[in-house]
Amino acid sequence: MNEPEVLRGMLDAKTIAVVGLSDNPAKPSHYVSEYMQRAGFRILPVNPGIQSVLGEKSYPSLTDLVASEGKPDVVNVFRVPSFIPGIVDEMLELGLTNLWVQQGIVHLDAAGKAEEGGVRVVMDRCIMVEHRRRVA
Repeated sequence: MNEPEVLRGMLDAKTIAVVGLSDNPAKPSHYVSEYMQRAGFRILPVNPGIQSVLGEKSYPSLTDLVASEGKPDVVNVFRVPSFIPGIVDEMLELGLTNLWVQQGIVHLDAAGKAEEGGVRVVMDRCIMVEHRRRVA
């Protein structure tokens, strides 16, 4: 978890599914995703409570997103720790291989299960901060 080469690899992604992306510009999920979108990444929202955000259709689940758009390169999560195990289970079912859990969110058991299933994991790091660090 959090190996430098894993972080670098995920920052080479083209598409990022953002689980918990809010349409509220004051929320970290929104402004971090907006930054990543401006940096050239395609943001794919996953939030059953909204229709669209940042000019992209929002999907109710990763399963719905994959059925419509195909597999994203990275799954970036902005949900409380109790949701991480279910997200990991869905990723394993779908064959998704890159999980980025935002800063302040930790679920070590879920991270361990993900890694045992072949998923690369970055946890408790901000993708925007790491991208800025990389391009600085």
